[in-house]
Amino acid sequence: MEYKDYYASLGVPRTATQDDIKHAYRKLARKYHPDVSKEADAEARFKEMGEAYKVLKDPETRAAYDQVGNQWKNGQEFQPPPNWDAGFEFSGRDAGAGADYSDFFEALFGRQAGRGHASRQSMHAPGQDHHAKVQIDLGDAYHGAQRSISLRLPVMDAQGRVVTQERTLDITIPKGIREGQHLRLSGQGGPGLGGGPAGDLYLEIAFRPHPHYRVDGRDVYFDLPLAPWEAALGGSITAPTPEGSVHLTIPPGSSAGRKLRLKGQGIPGSPAGDLYAVLTIALPPADNERAKEAYRAMAQAFDFNPRAHLHL
Repeated sequence: MEYKDYYASLGVPRTATQDDIKHAYRKLARKYHPDVSKEADAEARFKEMGEAYKVLKDPETRAAYDQVGNQWKNGQEFQPPPNWDAGFEFSGRDAGAGADYSDFFEALFGRQAGRGHASRQSMHAPGQDHHAKVQIDLGDAYHGAQRSISLRLPVMDAQGRVVTQERTLDITIPKGIREGQHLRLSGQGGPGLGGGPAGDLYLEIAFRPHPHYRVDGRDVYFDLPLAPWEAALGGSITAPTPEGSVHLTIPPGSSAGRKLRLKGQGIPGSPAGDLYAVLTIALPPADNERAKEAYRAMAQAFDFNPRAHLHL
């Protein structure tokens, strides 16, 4: 069956107040009532907006409709979600209530929902899952952490409108978490209907930009500057890592772009990622006569053309 956008039927946004919905319905009812309207599709439009108003005028049925409809567009193929208990009964009769209701309406609210019963059964449905993205420090992934985060999450107010509300949550960041992974906070999503369980909150992990380190999966990269003589002659140097300083052996004849791998020193896991030092060459400035003379001596000492491979 096709999903019906009841808000579009009444020409109101999803953020409309209950008064907005009532006024929109009354205006359209005057325009499309079959007894007075000259429109060719007046009867069909009158039935359509009557069905929409039956659902949206009540905060409880509106909340139920919103809960299953956030991921659907008008006309898309639709099936109620699993465990959806369509047990509503509506009291009273509205304009258009004597009409047959759509398959969509009956699938959502039950075949007896539009028949004017005197009472309403409770509707049981799980709450909607919510999703958000949070940024953590790279050190949190190396060691794990306890953090308090503030999020603006959608909630339903007393009038059945979706509004955002700030919430502060204490979360545990497990050691070894990777960027793009999700933390599931059970029961922290949208409230259930009719005593149904609350939905879950899924937090997508992103790393805050770091001045030195770059992350790719579990592997971590950083640029390691070398003086020209360190790259040419090799040697032992001290380099920083997220876990503290380490001693690295620079092979003689190293060039810019070479990667030195520190196995297992990336983000922890099974297996752990690796840490890569990407070599760069840092040139000392020729900012005094002594330094300039040293560069002139190098030019004389080496028969070296860095552009020879370009075949100029």
